Amino acid sequence: MYKGYPVCALYSGGKDSTYALHWAFLKGFNVKCLVTLKPRTAESWMFHYPAVDVTELQAKALGLPQVFEHTEGRRGSELEDLKRALRKAAEKYGIKGVVTGALLSDYQRMNINFIAEELGLKVYSPLWRKDQAAYLRELVEEGFEFILTSITVWGLPPTLLGKVVTMEDVEKIIELADRYGFNPAFEGGEAETLVVYAPLFKSRIKVEGRRVRLGEYEWRLEVTRAWLEGS
Repeated sequence: MYKGYPVCALYSGGKDSTYALHWAFLKGFNVKCLVTLKPRTAESWMFHYPAVDVTELQAKALGLPQVFEHTEGRRGSELEDLKRALRKAAEKYGIKGVVTGALLSDYQRMNINFIAEELGLKVYSPLWRKDQAAYLRELVEEGFEFILTSITVWGLPPTLLGKVVTMEDVEKIIELADRYGFNPAFEGGEAETLVVYAPLFKSRIKVEGRRVRLGEYEWRLEVTRAWLEGS
């Protein structure tokens, strides 16, 4: 059904966009490139901010070209930035569709769909409304290795920052999400993630950094060094 269909993957480097990319390959799509929006501020409504520069290493590990577009992260203007990035991908790589990691955010999904429709592109969001606890477990079971790069919610311990999430960590996160009332897959921005290894990666990404406290329960991993293992 999808075999050879040319698409790009909206790619932030987090677990959701990496899983969606994985799905696209399994379904036989011809993934031509990654499209990454680089916010100049942490206040972006739609795109990841922490550690987004590491996506260049992820693109190398995946063996895929990457289209970058800077965005101010302001509501409204970032939609024009997304349109510009997708237009670049269409002109350079001949894509006809977009694969996204949208999970629960109607704002994110509807805006991506709106922009794609304007450009004549189809949208594929394989994670949409997926059971989030089951999804977290599935990530670890299928060999995805990811770390937390930011925490913005009460209940998540900062010790999780920079640590590859294990199945034990997943069960703890699910328990804490139930106790403190946050989304276990972090779809509400409770935390952001960075994938350091996935089944499609040709090598692991090594990350060094330090934990920075931004508020009472807000933390960020400040990445000081990142490299491909063996390089």
